[in-house]
Amino acid sequence: MNTPSRRAPRPRWHALAAAALLLCGCASMAPPYEAPALPVSQRYADDAVQEGASAAATGWRDYFADPQLQALIKLALEHNRDLRTAVLHVEEARAAYGIQRADLFPTIGAQAGMDRARTPADLNLTGQPLLGSQYQAGLGLTSWEIDFWGRVRSLRDAALESYLATDEARRAATVGLIAQVANSYLTLRELDERIALARQNIASRAETLRIFSRRVEVGATSRLNLTQVQTLLTQAQALGAQLEQARAAQLNALTLLTGAPLELPVAPGRLDEQHLLRELNAGLPSDLLTQRPDIAAAEHQLKAANASIGAARAAFFPRVALTGSLGTASAELDGLFASGSQSWTFSPSISLPIFNGGRLQGNLTLTEVRRDLAVAQYEKTVQGAFRDVADALSARRWLAEQLAIAQAALSAQTERARLSQLRYDNGASAFLEVLDAQRDLLTAQQQLVQTRRALLSSSVSLYAALGGGSMERVGAEAAAATPTP
Repeated sequence: MNTPSRRAPRPRWHALAAAALLLCGCASMAPPYEAPALPVSQRYADDAVQEGASAAATGWRDYFADPQLQALIKLALEHNRDLRTAVLHVEEARAAYGIQRADLFPTIGAQAGMDRARTPADLNLTGQPLLGSQYQAGLGLTSWEIDFWGRVRSLRDAALESYLATDEARRAATVGLIAQVANSYLTLRELDERIALARQNIASRAETLRIFSRRVEVGATSRLNLTQVQTLLTQAQALGAQLEQARAAQLNALTLLTGAPLELPVAPGRLDEQHLLRELNAGLPSDLLTQRPDIAAAEHQLKAANASIGAARAAFFPRVALTGSLGTASAELDGLFASGSQSWTFSPSISLPIFNGGRLQGNLTLTEVRRDLAVAQYEKTVQGAFRDVADALSARRWLAEQLAIAQAALSAQTERARLSQLRYDNGASAFLEVLDAQRDLLTAQQQLVQTRRALLSSSVSLYAALGGGSMERVGAEAAAATPTP
């Protein structure tokens, strides 16, 4: 008699390999990403300087040579609350990405328990009360979705792009903060110089008032001339008080930016004597796509919206989830790990949407509209960046001309004031002519300082508009490296 052969059990690695093939065969249903066309001209309207350093590759320590300004920027990067908030938003987005990424993997937990129950006699066939115990221990798999259609991976990709967008927004906030501190410092130095000029005029006119008062006493001049000198002095004093108030407000603004108390006395010297800034190469508008952090942030938001479409499309297809457990069970505690006490459960489930009142279609339409909104926002960001650079280039060109004109005007006003004083001293003109010349001279001095500072600020604006230092990891609290998808 032939003994029937027993079929050898199929090795478990066959099942594992089949599952791996199924998972590897899953494809994302997100549409292919295509970067929008550059919605700006290929060149800037003003002739950009093609010689000089690249703004994106030039760190702020290399661009700003003034040691005091460097110290202020360092202080702001360490203590500014807005930048600290931006860093915390990056950590928030990173944690959200980690939570979403965890859905790709099964959730396995250990569990152990004991059940003890008493069955009354009238509910038992033996007519006797019955005491029963059950002990169990094992590992459980909780509703793990097999991502056949890429829904979970699309959600993970969207979370990753949102995290990257937040990190780019932090970098943009850092560049903006550096520019704000630099411009605030330059404005403070401008006010210092204007205050020094006002004080010189106040001292000079106070001395003139003393001389004219003496002349009135001896009858050498009229009281009308004395009142005109008094008018010049009060005008200079009023300007000095206004400048002192403006400086106090500017110092308060700079203190807020740095996030720490400051003591900055009035600094001597002129702004352009320090050689504060370097020459920059503006490059081409297409360079902004890689240099400006805000453009990179907008592109990551666009990619996130694109990935969300894949998740919305996958929601139309069946969802397969696995739930199971493997462990031991016994009526006695000492038999929990004895031979033959193994227990397991396996509960696969599949769900297919049939009728949902148009919710899934509405969700897909919503994600597509949000993708279109992200495209519009990306194009707007590119156009805004182009305008920032164009404005800075235009300002740098025309303010240089205005500075030359202001210098010529100051020279002319200085000579006019000298000649007017000579004519008055020789009796060839009334003191009113001297009054007008002195007033216009003070205005020309103030205007020259303002124009010089505006020209320096245009260079700071160009540095920020070109993504200054964006290729460096600036900031004391820079975000951590990009996580692996």
